[in-house]
Amino acid sequence: MVYTAHYGSPLGRILLAGREGALVGLWFEGQKYFPGSVRAETAENEDTPVLRQAAQWLDRYFAGERPAIGELNLAPSGSEFRKEIWNMLCEIPYGEVTTYGRLAKEFASRYAGANMSAQAAGGAVGHNPISIIIPCHRVVGANGSLTGYAGGVDKKLALLTHEGADLSGLFVPKTGSAL
Repeated sequence: MVYTAHYGSPLGRILLAGREGALVGLWFEGQKYFPGSVRAETAENEDTPVLRQAAQWLDRYFAGERPAIGELNLAPSGSEFRKEIWNMLCEIPYGEVTTYGRLAKEFASRYAGANMSAQAAGGAVGHNPISIIIPCHRVVGANGSLTGYAGGVDKKLALLTHEGADLSGLFVPKTGSAL
């Protein structure tokens, strides 16, 4: 059984999902891949401890704090490759960005002999089922394009602004994915 709760964020309604004491999903309502990997029977239950903890984490985040990702028990569902990319996302500090290409190179260096493209890294980033907490919004195109956020570029820009990222070299593309 997957338990869900809704969270009212400054950027819109968010659906939280938890199973067996772990957070398995966090999506802006209506975003691409919503509700992601939740394929089990669901029941609304805002009193589930993991969902309360996630809501409190988000309260702190939106209040300007920088809560640690490790404070929450996360269990995103995906391939081992995707899980490793999501773990790498968790290493990007607040207010900083990296590129899909740098993620791909880092993956390849960690797994000697692994062949990785920026597009493959982007696919994994885009399917992140625990948005905001696993900070996929901190990944941008090599040219500074704010493309590729399943929640929408407007939310990606708002999250980076909220975190105090240097936006001077970044731009919103005229066309592309996840606009």
